This record gives sequence, structure tokens and C-alpha cells, in this order.
Amino acid sequence: MKADPAAQLALLEVQEIDARAAQLRHQRSHLPELAEIAELEASRKAVDDEARDARIVVDDLSVEQAKVDADVEAVRTRRTRDRDRVDQGLVTNPKDLERMQRELESLDRRIGSLEDDELEVMEKLEEAQRTLAHLEERIAAHDERLAALAAERDRRWAEIDAELATAEGGRGAKADGLPADLLALYDKLRAAKGGIGAAELRARQCGGCRLTLDNAELAVIARTPADQVVRCEECSRILVRTAESGL
Repeated sequence: MKADPAAQLALLEVQEIDARAAQLRHQRSHLPELAEIAELEASRKAVDDEARDARIVVDDLSVEQAKVDADVEAVRTRRTRDRDRVDQGLVTNPKDLERMQRELESLDRRIGSLEDDELEVMEKLEEAQRTLAHLEERIAAHDERLAALAAERDRRWAEIDAELATAEGGRGAKADGLPADLLALYDKLRAAKGGIGAAELRARQCGGCRLTLDNAELAVIARTPADQVVRCEECSRILVRTAESGL
């Protein structure tokens, strides 16, 4: 393949732009904020699951407390009604009065038992509410940190995208003037060779594979016409000759 030496030099500029663009894309996808965001999102989900379970406990205990409160109130109401009947002398039969007094004693014991249950449920509910509040505080802290990280990520992305757009624009301007066959070969090699399709031959060394060429190979290259595209025998990349090649 033949290509004007100026076009070959321009190809090095395209390679430099492509290398920088690849570096920018790598930076974009490997920002430290992205790793921390992923870690925090996983942690937040775990805490959110805990909070969901804690809400169920709080809801169940709230229902249980409401039931115990209602039971206590119902027994108290009955005790008040029966005591009022006795105090007002509405129960005159001695046997009925004795039975009523035994029932009042039973109601007192029942109220005491229910109040113990009420206190136990209340303590459990308060503990569950504290647990839920702590989990909600952790979720809020996660959300605050995630918002800060997302803002920093977006700021960095904007910077990188702006630089990438500039690089891609410059690449287009440089590549448009290159021979189609040279550019096609370069793109093919770049895809196959880790992003480097063309390299400078500098100080007798291939800028792609970093190997120093032997004297025989250098002699062949020195005799090759300037418009002939040279390839590295070791890595097959396009070798661009410059005044620094050492030929």
C-alpha cells in the first residue's frame, strides 16, 4: 500500500486522538464515584429491606396495642358499671351482691393482667419504632451521599464528554483527508491491536510493541520508498517513519 508521507504523519495524529478518546471513555466508565454509588445503592437496598420488615413489626404491634387498649377499656367500663350499681344500692339481694363483688374482684384481676400485656406491647412497640427510626436515618444518610456522588459524577461526565467531543471533532477533521484504504487498514489494526493501529518508528523502536528493530529490518525499511506504507514485522502495526526513526 502506498500513501503520501504527509498522510502517514497525519495518521499518527489520528492515532494520538483515538488513544486520548479511548482514555477518556475508560475514565468515564471507571470514575471512582461510580463504584461508590454501586456500593451505596446495594447497601441502601439492604437497609431499605430491613426498614420494610421493621415497618411490618411496627404495624403489627400497633394493631396489637390497639386491641389490648380496647380490651382494657371494655373491662374497665364493665367494672365501672357494676361498681356503680353496687354503690347506688341497686343490688339488694345478698347473694347477688356477693356474686357482684366476686365479679368485681375478677374484673380487677383481669384489668391488671391486661394492663401488664398493654405495657409489654407498648415497650415492644417503642423499641420497634426506635429501630425503624434508626433505619430511616440510615436511608436518609445514604440518599444524601448518593445525591452528592451523582452530582459529582455528572460534573465529571460533563467535563469528559466536552473533551471527548473536542477530540472526536478533531479526529474527524484529520481523518477526512486520509486515503480511504490507509484509514481502513488503520481502523482494522486498531480494533485488533488494543487500540493502536499506527505507531511511530522512533529511535529504531516500534511505538506499538516497543520492540527494537534489528539492523537487517531497519536496512530494509531505509530502502523502502517514503510513500510505501511500512508494517512492523513483530506486531503488524503501521510504522510511520519520521526524522527520529534512526534510519
